[in-house]
Parts: sequence; C-alpha cells; structure tokens
Amino acid sequence: MLRILVTGGAGFIGAHLCRRLIADGHEVICLDNFFTGRKSNIAELLNHPRFELIRHDITQPILLEVDRIYNLACPASPVHYQYNPVKTIKTNILGTLHMLGLAKRVKARILQASTSEVYGDPLEHPQREDYWGNVNPIGLRSCYDEGKRCAETLMMDYHRQNGVDIRIVRIFNTYGPYMSENDGRVVSNFIVQALQGKDLTVYGDGSQTRSFCYVDDLIEGLCRMMNQDGFIGPVNLGNPQEYTVLELAEMILKLTSSKSKIVYKPLPANDPAKRRPDITLAKERLGWTPKVDTVEGLKKTIEYFRSVLKV
Repeated sequence: MLRILVTGGAGFIGAHLCRRLIADGHEVICLDNFFTGRKSNIAELLNHPRFELIRHDITQPILLEVDRIYNLACPASPVHYQYNPVKTIKTNILGTLHMLGLAKRVKARILQASTSEVYGDPLEHPQREDYWGNVNPIGLRSCYDEGKRCAETLMMDYHRQNGVDIRIVRIFNTYGPYMSENDGRVVSNFIVQALQGKDLTVYGDGSQTRSFCYVDDLIEGLCRMMNQDGFIGPVNLGNPQEYTVLELAEMILKLTSSKSKIVYKPLPANDPAKRRPDITLAKERLGWTPKVDTVEGLKKTIEYFRSVLKV
C-alpha cells in the first residue's frame, strides 16, 4: 500500500484516478482548490478510510509525506484556463515547482499530466513525442500551452539536476463521466446541446480533426506509466482514431436521437487543425492501447449527462 497524492483529484480525470487508486488498495490524498473540480465528483470516497481530501491551491507550498504524486491540477478547457490566464500559468509553473520540491524532499515519484497542447497547431501528423511543436507563445491559449511546456522543462531539470524520479505523459482529448457540463470541451458541449435540444455549435467548417480517448483507458495508461521503472517519458496517451469535429457532432446527434441542428461559428484563434497521437511508444514501453470504442464510450458519457441534466 502506497500513500499517493493526486493534485486536481476532484476534477474530471482526477476523480477517476482517485477511485482507481483506492480500488487498487492505496491511501489517497486528494488535493483540489475546487476552481473546476467538484466535491460531488468524489462524494462516495469522502467517508472511505483510505481517502483524505484537502482543499488547497498548489500555487502555495504544502508539506506532506507521500510515496507518489500525480500532478493533475490545472484547468484543462479553454473556457476555464482563459478565464484567469495568469492563474493558469502560475498553476503550471509555481504548482509544478512546489510539487517537484515536495517530491525531492520526500523522495517520491512524481507524474506530470502534460498535454497534446504542447504540440500547438502541429506541422507534423500524427504527433510523435520527438516533435517539438508549433506553439504561439503570445496567443490566447499560451497560458496553458506554454505553461505545460514549462512544466515539462521543470520536470526534466529537477530529474537531471536533483535526481527526482519523474514521469511525463502527454494527454490527448479525453472524455467520459464527471466531465463538467459547462467546461467548453467539444464532447461535453455537443452532448449537452443535443440533450437540451439546442443547436450544436461547430467552429469553423468542422473539418478540424481530434482524437477522443475514453477516460478508463487514460487512467490505465497513467497507472502503467507511474508503475513503470526505467522510462520517464514523455509519452503520448490518447486514442489514435481520428474524427472531424463535424463527424463527432453527427455521431452525437444520432446517439442522442436529438432533433438539434448544427450551426457554424468562426474558428477561435490558434485552434489546431489536426490532432492525433502516435502511440507507438506507449504500446512498446507500457503495453498500452485504448480498448473502449468511441461509440461505446460516447453512449456511457451521454448516460452520465442524462442523469446530471435530468433529461
């Protein structure tokens, strides 16, 4: 049994990870400032003897005794990370610094949840881990993109300079239960709009592509990476099945039996035209590939939102 710290543990991915770690027999300390995380996401864990919740913002230091750290804390959708961009970059840089300092002090292994956004609007397709990316350092998304790139830099430098035991994963679009209905991500946007009978909002002409990984598959990848010896990453975790945004909208309309229409709006600045992970490294080093089919995963996510929205 390990004592494991999950920052952002009440968020969408964090809540799933906390459940998995408790099920695996570990002690879990969930740290969250509840900017985008919600107590309802972890409600059934609150009375568990091996689960502890601390309300804390990782831009402030904290002293804990732990064996492992999953650093997931950071708003991950444009609506939320652009709401307070200075806070977003502070979370990525100061927060990562504080967690690395903690890992160094207590000799804990630390996993950084990085993102496919480090590739920016990629000029290579699909994206491999050795691609350096095409990121606008002064754009509206740079608080997140460059914040995560800097977090990776800090991880590598603490590893090289101080011997900290690190892991870096680059997470591609992930979806599933416990997504927030107002987080502005394309899957939750479309499902909520379809269930409420509102127009589905497609930005641009809908030809931009994304890859969608069901959250259970991602959690398996995170745990495999954390438990892997001798490989620090970075490694891509995502589903290499690629869909246009328009194809996703049409799929969700069909699965929800919605009468909603698709409407088109201007494309936001620096919106990537293509995004698909090359997961060769994850297959080779972690024995990991996504198992949940997109239609199956969307059905589960739709059921979750039906229960939340009561429709």
